[in-house]
Amino acid sequence: MDKQILFDNIGRIHTTDMGVDRIKKNLSLGKVDVVEWCKSKIMSEKAEISKQGKNWYICVEGCIITVNSSSYTIITAHKEKR
Repeated sequence: MDKQILFDNIGRIHTTDMGVDRIKKNLSLGKVDVVEWCKSKIMSEKAEISKQGKNWYICVEGCIITVNSSSYTIITAHKEKR
């Protein structure tokens, strides 16, 4: 698994309007740019990145971000269940 592919395509990462609403609700984010927030978490040195099937999973700071590996769409993000 080469997470460099994800890093090389960081500029392609995006989400839908529904995705923005879902991520804000799931992570209790206020008025932030959700895509930029997710990108900063993905690029964090603390991020644990894995690829399963067609998705990347980024575990960082108690949350999990799911990104489609072909379209680079942020599908969802939620708090890690302890």
